[in-house]
Amino acid sequence: MKEEKEMKTEVVIVGTGVGGLFCALHLPKTMSVLMISKKEPEESDSFLAQGGICVLRDEKDYDSYFEDTMRAGHYENRKESVDIMIRSSREVIEELIGFGVEFASKEGELLYTREGAHSKPRILYHEDITGKEITSKLLEEVKRRPNIKILSNTTMIDWMIEKEQCRGIVCITEERKEEEIFANQTVLATGGIGGLYEHSTNYRHLTGDSITLAKRYKVRLENLNYVQIHPTTLYSKESGRRFLISESVRGEGAKLYNAKMERFIDELLPRDIVTEQMKKDNMPFVWLSMKEIPEEVILKHFPNIYTHCLEKGYDVRKENIPVVPAQHYFMGGIWVDTTSHTSMKRLYAVGETSCNGVHGANRLASNSLLESLVFAKRAAENIKANKEAHY
Repeated sequence: MKEEKEMKTEVVIVGTGVGGLFCALHLPKTMSVLMISKKEPEESDSFLAQGGICVLRDEKDYDSYFEDTMRAGHYENRKESVDIMIRSSREVIEELIGFGVEFASKEGELLYTREGAHSKPRILYHEDITGKEITSKLLEEVKRRPNIKILSNTTMIDWMIEKEQCRGIVCITEERKEEEIFANQTVLATGGIGGLYEHSTNYRHLTGDSITLAKRYKVRLENLNYVQIHPTTLYSKESGRRFLISESVRGEGAKLYNAKMERFIDELLPRDIVTEQMKKDNMPFVWLSMKEIPEEVILKHFPNIYTHCLEKGYDVRKENIPVVPAQHYFMGGIWVDTTSHTSMKRLYAVGETSCNGVHGANRLASNSLLESLVFAKRAAENIKANKEAHY
């Protein structure tokens, strides 16, 4: 006889990346929150983000930041969402610092770097492991909250639908048991779709689970063909996730060369244009040179990249490294409004699995962490404002 178990919670959040964590932290401490992680909580793509997080430096930067985001997105972005993200950025950064996140600074002033398609430096960073710095600090705070519980190695396999409303999820637990989780509100924060690709910078277990269920239950989807290819991942014949060489290295002066060792493109153009140029080279990889970046900058700003490449036999201070395009980011997903609510009642989506229109047809570098945080917080605020009295 099948063993049936059920749980009840006010909010269930599927995913433990920055979107899921930030949403949980902005829900009332009196509200019961259950978070689901398909693997261990640390195994989210948020931990892998290298480059940094964008922020509006001052009011003079607004028009430039807005235009950079729109231009990178081929002007298919939702302008209202872009405006919300930019206007909310400074407040989010201050909150992160309040949670203990440390960004690069000098004499008490934050340092900014620049990446592809940005007209000026506006990106905060922590070495080349910004995602790990942010996500780990948020996870630490979540673990301190008695109202928040995390179930690891638990996979969502279905939603519980009642009168065209989402009333929770069905999952397979770590013990391989099927379990129903009844929830007043459900938040999808399941990340991208990289596990469906042969070459991807994503964790292999990110397989678009929320997208599959959204199709099943006819929840509105948007721009499913908008998949971003990152031009510079370390070339390898080994299977598995590709190691990202952050766009920040090109922002700091790294150069791309073809097989004839000829520089063939402006490295700070939007990344899809760079990718097209790399494909035209008709080679399994092209060369990336970091030799023009001062050694002290490499060791201080890019220690993780330096160490990983050295382990693979490349000293980026002295020699070029082979790089190849790989699937990196999903701009489409489950359609949401500006409060991160989907087309189904009691169902929200945040982070890469959602599509609020910020990124348009092509994400601007280092907007992803910011976008996830801003709209995760808005989801929490909307849940708070519309809290129901009963399950």
